[in-house]
Amino acid sequence: MDIKKKQKLLEVVAEEIEQCPICKKNTIGKAVPGEGNADADIMFIGEAPGKNEAETGRPFIGRAGKMLREGIAQIGLSDQDVFITSPVKRLPVHTTPTPEEIAHGKTHLIKQFDIIDPKVIVLLGRVAALAMLEKNISVMKEHGKFFRKPDGRLYMIMMHPAAPLYSGNLREVFFKDFKKLKKLLDLDAKAIKK
Repeated sequence: MDIKKKQKLLEVVAEEIEQCPICKKNTIGKAVPGEGNADADIMFIGEAPGKNEAETGRPFIGRAGKMLREGIAQIGLSDQDVFITSPVKRLPVHTTPTPEEIAHGKTHLIKQFDIIDPKVIVLLGRVAALAMLEKNISVMKEHGKFFRKPDGRLYMIMMHPAAPLYSGNLREVFFKDFKKLKKLLDLDAKAIKK
């Protein structure tokens, strides 16, 4: 599928997200469908929009977003080369998404996966991992690991980019995981082939 067709289909999904009554329930601000390259090889999946994101409708634009984009730049890419989104598409009034909100948001996320067809999906934190793995994991134990799911895609667990903001000693760990991602992209291209 060509990139223009993918972009149009992503716009249709974004409109569905904006109009979705289930997504709107108990939330604040605008929908944040995600943004980036409609034909991206790498997709970064976060948690849910924060206040800045809910005001603008754009993902990861606050301090955590700056940290994420710094990591993306360190592996030689820009945010225009990747697609950035989250399983929960609106800011919940209670801030931390419920399992039900994550499960519902995943229905929209899967549509985005099917359109973009990324080779690598980076799960940023516990909520992203819960959405895609359907189980709670310890991100601090599992970060930096790659695995392939039955859908054929390669997944990587990484800590959420907000973590180094709250604990400075995690900054080195966060960027070390980006080096692992770069090594995979540079040295093991066969591993991410479809």
